[in-house]
Order: sequence, then C-alpha cells, then structure tokens
Amino acid sequence: MYRYTQLSAIAVAVAMAASGAVAYAGGGHENDALAIANAKISLTQAVAAAEQHANGKATHAEFEHSKQGWIYEVEVVSGAKVFDVKVDADKGGVIAVREDGADHGKHR
Repeated sequence: MYRYTQLSAIAVAVAMAASGAVAYAGGGHENDALAIANAKISLTQAVAAAEQHANGKATHAEFEHSKQGWIYEVEVVSGAKVFDVKVDADKGGVIAVREDGADHGKHR
C-alpha cells in the first residue's frame, strides 16, 4: 500500500471543511458529518496540538467518535518514532498518546 508521508490528505480535509463541504468523518454517516461541522476545535488546531505535543509532523488525521466523545486521532512522526495522538474535539487538549512502534499502515 502507498504510505502518505506528506500532509496532502490533511490539507484536502482542511480545504473541504473550510469550503463548507463535508469532510471525512469516520463512519461516513450524516450525523458524523454534522459532528465535525459543529466541533469547537478545527482539524488544523487539532493537528497543531498533536504536533506540538509529540514534537513532530502529522502524517494522517481522522475524526471519530470514541468513549471520550468526538476526537481527532492524529498520527505524528517524530524522528524515528510514530505516535498516535488523540485530541479532544471540544476542548482541544491532548487526551491520549500512544507510541506506534510498528505502524502497520492501518490508516492506508
């Protein structure tokens, strides 16, 4: 599988959200699209928080519903390490970080 190493997927999602188009929202359901449109924290803000927290660059981001509510899950590469950073979509805080030592391309 092709592995994204640039922020092209994130840039497309940001452009879609900024233009009012429906961005990818995990399950593809209408309620998911409404949730991302109503999120207090933008994708851009979530990516910035994740990059700062993990001291790296984002390569992938998803908006999804979890036990904590709506979150952005951002994959960040820092040096030779990959981190999965979860950012609260309402408050913007990082709520979980997990080092993904063997990234199996789960997002691609």
